[in-house]
Amino acid sequence: QVQLVESGGGLVQAGGSLRLSCAASGRTFSSYAMGWFRQAPGKEREFVTAVTWGSGRTGYADSVKGRFTISRDTTKNTVYLQMNSLVPEDTAVYYCAARSAVGSVSNIQAYDSWGQGTQVTVSS
Repeated sequence: QVQLVESGGGLVQAGGSLRLSCAASGRTFSSYAMGWFRQAPGKEREFVTAVTWGSGRTGYADSVKGRFTISRDTTKNTVYLQMNSLVPEDTAVYYCAARSAVGSVSNIQAYDSWGQGTQVTVSS
């Protein structure tokens, strides 16, 4: 079991930036990848980005390519989400998740552990 705690959310104006952090503890040695998902009110939780712990391979949803960057610090068991050029459509609760199975990192059903989420609100 991996415990995850997100932080860094807040209110920003369109065009601004935020950096989210996800601190992992517990059975981190069993994790294959860490991902970020988001959920807006009344909508389904969707994939944003992910990174593998071992090689640092990344993947992004088309909606955030070129604006968001995921990274990981293996010495701190922490992953980050740098969010630039934010738009109101990015407003959502952002969740950090971990998976142990090797494979496609965009499949939400493959993730085993989830954080509680952090709110990101982008105003016009």
